[in-house]
Amino acid sequence: MAGGTTSAADTAPDGAAPDGTAPDGAGAAQPGRIALRDLTPAPGRALDEAAFDVSPDGRTVATTWQVTERGGNRSALALVDVATGAHRIVLDDPDLEYGGPRFSPDGHRLAVTVHSRTTATTPPDQWVGVYDVALDELMLLAQDWDRWPGRARWTPDGRALLVVADSDGTAPVFRVEVADGTVTRLTGDHGAYSDVLVSPDGRSVYALRSAVDAAPAPVRLDAVTADQDPTYLPAPVAPAALPGRLDALTATAEDGTAVRAWLCLPEGASAAAAPLLLWIHGGPLGSWNAWSWRWNPWLAVAQGYAVLLPDPALSTGYGQRMVERGWGRWGAEPYTDLMTVTDAAEARPDVDETRTAAMGGSFGGYMANWVAGHTDRFAGIVTHASLWALDQFGPTTDAAYYWRREMTAEMALANSPHRFVDEIRTPMLVVHGDKDYRVPIGEGLRLWAELAERGAADGTMPHKFLYFPDENHWILSPQHAKVWYTTVFAFLDHTVHGKDWETPEILR
Repeated sequence: MAGGTTSAADTAPDGAAPDGTAPDGAGAAQPGRIALRDLTPAPGRALDEAAFDVSPDGRTVATTWQVTERGGNRSALALVDVATGAHRIVLDDPDLEYGGPRFSPDGHRLAVTVHSRTTATTPPDQWVGVYDVALDELMLLAQDWDRWPGRARWTPDGRALLVVADSDGTAPVFRVEVADGTVTRLTGDHGAYSDVLVSPDGRSVYALRSAVDAAPAPVRLDAVTADQDPTYLPAPVAPAALPGRLDALTATAEDGTAVRAWLCLPEGASAAAAPLLLWIHGGPLGSWNAWSWRWNPWLAVAQGYAVLLPDPALSTGYGQRMVERGWGRWGAEPYTDLMTVTDAAEARPDVDETRTAAMGGSFGGYMANWVAGHTDRFAGIVTHASLWALDQFGPTTDAAYYWRREMTAEMALANSPHRFVDEIRTPMLVVHGDKDYRVPIGEGLRLWAELAERGAADGTMPHKFLYFPDENHWILSPQHAKVWYTTVFAFLDHTVHGKDWETPEILR
């Protein structure tokens, strides 16, 4: 299969040895060589970002399959016969999309994620389902469970599925019974779990556990016990010592909704109030609940900052209503939620409300731009890979077909930050990569140009632009990450602490 090549002894091509090794010119097998056969030699775009699984008997591959439709595509589910390469689409619906197929231990069923497609007024919803291959029937499990389950793992007896879902600032492991959809939360801590595996005897679950305050580490869980703490397994390195502590914080929005956040505090913050950095997550459908190497708050904490990580409207893990509150209203509840939780953080004695900044990337960068045009409460704003003019962004992103369903002309106009450029009083650090196709470089260039047009008559202005000619939506090269953090902290030194601007040596 393109993107995932399958090889099996019983499907070796003519002339290959039974173990899959390829013969040399004299007909003798060459040890260590495996014959590969492309099951889908001409898939077009059907296997873009495909997720697939192989049946236990090795005869069938289940894979996501992109079906072309007017103006875009949708994700269906196909079965590929290993012997012939023939495929047939078994799940396809113009209102639904399918992902993460996983064969049951007996090979008769498939666990799949099912999510509804968005419209301008309706956000997505997501469920876990079981597709019976022989009966050609799909059953959705736990439809009343107000969480979005990820890709499932079967228990060896086929009676239950293990899934991870965002939930109240965490990402626990849940057990879903296939017979009746009963959901049991297995992990009771504040961790975010991934890469779940089940032991062959079905008694233990293995996973990687991370958290906002913990890098990923291997753990073991009991497969049936609710609300348990994980048992840590030997890891390549010891857990890193952090320069501070993690607190939970909750504020109440004007409509009564609880808005939750993590607050990372430096050591000694209780004795001397720390300057505050508001970090806004991307997505927008996401949650601050796991360790991040790309945006790591502890590097800022080590510099003496308190870092606020809020989950405003549109965040996942708080039920469908939390997403609905901000759907098509990016500049409304997502913004007011951020300001409400920032107010709560600034009211703490260990936070200095006179020294604050806001930061965000991708949709978080969009929100940073919106914040800049709607308040001058922050000393500085860092906007990374950000959306600036929504009517320009929508047709130029690599996922234009997706945004076309959600972003009407009216929505784009009402929620576009560029309309408020004349209201920006806060110094901004604009960061963008030239190879960014999700939020094209034109967004950053236009933002920068419109800020520059409003500079002083002598050309001076308080804003800065950090441009990466060969980075994409995220800054991934280690040396470039150093440039990013060094420049961000230099900008914060200048805006939050009032130091003279000095171009970092790493950029000279």
